Amino acid sequence: MKLVTYVKDGQNYAGAVDKNDNVFDVSAAGDVLTIMCSASARRKAKSLMNAKDAKAVGKMGRLKLRAPVTPQKILAIGVNYLEHFKEMGRTDLPTKPVVFAKMINSLANPGDTVTWYTDATQKMDYEAELAIVMGKKCYRVSEADALSYVGGYTAANDFSARDIQNGDDAKQWVLGKSFDGACPIGPSLVTSDEIPDPQTLDIQCILNGQVMQHANTSDMLFTCKRLVSHLSHYMTLNPGDVIITGTTHGVGAARKPPVFMKDGDVVIIQLEKIGQLKNKCRVL
Repeated sequence: MKLVTYVKDGQNYAGAVDKNDNVFDVSAAGDVLTIMCSASARRKAKSLMNAKDAKAVGKMGRLKLRAPVTPQKILAIGVNYLEHFKEMGRTDLPTKPVVFAKMINSLANPGDTVTWYTDATQKMDYEAELAIVMGKKCYRVSEADALSYVGGYTAANDFSARDIQNGDDAKQWVLGKSFDGACPIGPSLVTSDEIPDPQTLDIQCILNGQVMQHANTSDMLFTCKRLVSHLSHYMTLNPGDVIITGTTHGVGAARKPPVFMKDGDVVIIQLEKIGQLKNKCRVL
């Protein structure tokens, strides 16, 4: 199923999206996390959506949306696409994933304006990413079994302050990637049964109408199943936890001259089957 969390009269509702982007209220089956994790809740949501008297509450692109889920933790992977690895001038292919975290304050919604101050960073970059959303609690799972613990997938923009991440002596990855609102996710969550192979998805970043990144998730150095298995050998992954899986080539920092986001910029992350995650930038 394709699911969204939408807002009506100040309240959050779970919506199911049909092939024409019509959204149907399926909140009687639970919230998006419940529906994603429970087969019986998904069956109920489908029956609500397909009922003869079911009426759409609106088009996905016209509703106010929230992040599909609110995770306990956001884990992230660095330099995980071969072409991005090359554009960063790296020659030493990693033997295991580069792992960092984005703090929960970085979570943002589709359509949110992401704000930062120039005295904090002057080099805020975009990163188009596929996000894994866990559907089952897992610990020390095998790579062969890993995808059976995934509940669904969504899109993410890993906003990254490059002058903090790379430009000072401390190289503060977590600090440079955990600004308030620095991890929008959405607009929808697609359950894993509809994306049986997450390594086949087209992914793009569009900045002010210009395509800056365009690739396919097949270019990942470490696949989604490898990432889930690897992380689960160090920590418990819980339902709703988000793993953003790395970005592809075309980041602003690697361009000549570099391109960093400015006040008023509009950035779109477009992911096959999931939709367009759109955010505006505000610099103070």
